[in-house]
Amino acid sequence: MSAPTPIELCGFKVGQGQKLFVIAGPDSIESEDMALRHARMLKDITSRLGVPYAFKCSYDKANRTSGKSFRGPGLKEGLRILKRIRDEVGVPVLTDVHETSHVGPASEVVDIIQIPAFLCRQTDLVEAVARTGKGVNLKKGQFVAPKDIVHSARKAFETGNPNVLVTERGSTFGYNNLVVDMRGLAQMRDAGLAVCFDATHSVQLPSAGNGETAGERRFVSLLARSAAAAGIDALFTEVHEDPDRALCDGPCSLNPQMFEDVVRNVLSIRRVLGHEPG
Repeated sequence: MSAPTPIELCGFKVGQGQKLFVIAGPDSIESEDMALRHARMLKDITSRLGVPYAFKCSYDKANRTSGKSFRGPGLKEGLRILKRIRDEVGVPVLTDVHETSHVGPASEVVDIIQIPAFLCRQTDLVEAVARTGKGVNLKKGQFVAPKDIVHSARKAFETGNPNVLVTERGSTFGYNNLVVDMRGLAQMRDAGLAVCFDATHSVQLPSAGNGETAGERRFVSLLARSAAAAGIDALFTEVHEDPDRALCDGPCSLNPQMFEDVVRNVLSIRRVLGHEPG
């Protein structure tokens, strides 16, 4: 299998020989002001670092551990907020969809549509997202081997959309734990895929927090540096101004200074290895 690389996301080339593409933002829209504030803050940081950037935030977290967990403002209100961010802050926007009925409305607002890891094998969803012509961020399921995500990516490619980014986010390792096999990054790139590393979801401890996901934030930087050395085309992180008070995935999220430090470290490693142009 081969996929055209570099791919194009939000007008940026992403792939071997290209600048690191960064996807970052809070896990979910907690409020309109909060989302706008984070988008502006992250735009400032990524502009200062000179990296192409897309703001990530979810309007509905439909796969929470507990039915009582915070989910977000929902489709209509969430997309209105994301459109405002795109228009006023001037950044490309990424959000995830969980069912095919959301794909059309989301495609009218966002630049990249993300397929959640748990749904990466849902053929109808993958094909519907790819047919929009938008950039596709295909999260590799915790239960999927690196060589097998190629089959999901092929579903998207066969719609005629070449702009598919595949994101590693850790693999199930017993109960309530994930592990990242850095060999998988090379295997996916060898298959012709543009590869992203999700450094924050990879430190999740799924369902380990008494009805919610726990996490080990202290390992985010270590894994991001390792992934940069292994070779990636993009970096995904969740960022929150106060992670300990975040309504979703706080234990995995970085604060703004940690985010900037992680991106700086990843860029430094890429430059030493000759992966970062300029």
